[in-house]
Amino acid sequence: MTSAPSQSPESAPPSLTAEEAFQQGMERYEAGEAPQTLIPWFKEICDRAPKNATAWSCLAWLYLLADRPSPALKAAQRAVKIDAKHPQAQVNLALAMLAAKRSGVRPHVELAAQIMSLDQELSKIVLESLEDGLQRKPDWEDAKRVQKWLLG
Repeated sequence: MTSAPSQSPESAPPSLTAEEAFQQGMERYEAGEAPQTLIPWFKEICDRAPKNATAWSCLAWLYLLADRPSPALKAAQRAVKIDAKHPQAQVNLALAMLAAKRSGVRPHVELAAQIMSLDQELSKIVLESLEDGLQRKPDWEDAKRVQKWLLG
């Protein structure tokens, strides 16, 4: 099943709640839609639900996949500010910092690893996310590095 990018709205329709828009965005992502076309959709979700760390984390992830480290860093910082114990947000912040050539990455990876060690389901989700990122962007050296750190 494929759909032309022009058939997908640039941003989430106002008739959808932020939660419904998020679910649709995730479905589109999982169906293989390009990060560049999903960025406006998730920006709209973040505008509607500015305290949703998961939405900000997803936006950061999309920016990372699209090789846009500066907005990825801002979105990841926002996600971590909202919920410092969100392991995917911590991983995304570490990835954005690496991409932006910032120092201080290790504490974010260590915190993510600590949180993941307490919750196997969260650990599985974060590691699957990294695998997905490497499938979409096989030459993503920063993701390989963070994955190696998380796996010990």
